[in-house]
Amino acid sequence: MTMLNLTESNNLTNTLLYHLKPLNEKPLLVQVLVGLLLYVNGLMIFTFLKKEAFLEETRYILFAQTLFVDSFTMLLTYLTLMGYFYQYPVHIIPCCIICTVISVFNFCTPVTLVTMCLERYVAICMPLRHSSISTPKNTLIVLLVIWAVSFVLPLFVLIVFLVYDSSVGLQSYVVCSLEVMLQLNWLADTMAAGQQILFIIMFCTVVSAYIKILTAARSATSENKKSSKGLRTVILHGIQLFLCMLQFITPYIEMPLWKLDVMVFWNVRYADYILFVISPCCLSPLIYGLRDKKFCNALKHYAFCGFAVVNRHKIRNVKTIPLEVN
Repeated sequence: MTMLNLTESNNLTNTLLYHLKPLNEKPLLVQVLVGLLLYVNGLMIFTFLKKEAFLEETRYILFAQTLFVDSFTMLLTYLTLMGYFYQYPVHIIPCCIICTVISVFNFCTPVTLVTMCLERYVAICMPLRHSSISTPKNTLIVLLVIWAVSFVLPLFVLIVFLVYDSSVGLQSYVVCSLEVMLQLNWLADTMAAGQQILFIIMFCTVVSAYIKILTAARSATSENKKSSKGLRTVILHGIQLFLCMLQFITPYIEMPLWKLDVMVFWNVRYADYILFVISPCCLSPLIYGLRDKKFCNALKHYAFCGFAVVNRHKIRNVKTIPLEVN
């Protein structure tokens, strides 16, 4: 009887290893992607902090915020994904805090993107007022508004969860994910409704900014080059915003699959993480990091530890040359 149980146990272990073998390669790929993007974002944040000209421009301040938020989002979501992958239990209080921070960052990124689109609209359609509107004081106010809007829904979910959960539940250990805090159906529906309303508002704002920039490009031939750059920037922001907002509906797609097929659930969650978390983070360095000549020159200088001699003159004069996106 003992030998039979041992044989059955070995067969079960081999079966589990067989099913998990394809998944073991996926965490490695995620580690490589996250590590590469964290390095690129870190280098860009360092470049931003080293140049006073970037610190004085609203667009670059917002860009630095997206880099900061994207970096922490990737790191925290990667940790929760690996914890869920290996079914590692953690105390529910730290889990709630981590999930709340992730939710705040998930809201902060699209709201910041919409703000960047509005900044491009002001720069192109109201160039004479751009310098008076994009002041350090106004930029600070905008940042505070972005973070305040980003905190509303996640903080509401956290408070409701802590109020309705029993004291026994708050002492338990769980496999950390956002679904832990959305056990109440009405709370999950409220969260989903808030996300949909926010998405509609942001989508309409981006489309309106695009149409007005397009109108300005057709009416002012002398500004066609600048307007076309703004149009491409707004389009990229729109794509990034769409990918960011799609991650809000992924839990409602993934959780029903958990009861049907575990392997399908893991494959879908892995694909969602790559498409709706990693992909938008890749667009941030592209839009303002590599497409901007001045920022790209400064980035090359620090990436090669100051050996980019050809671009040193351009970097020194970065204050006197208008910053433009290609």
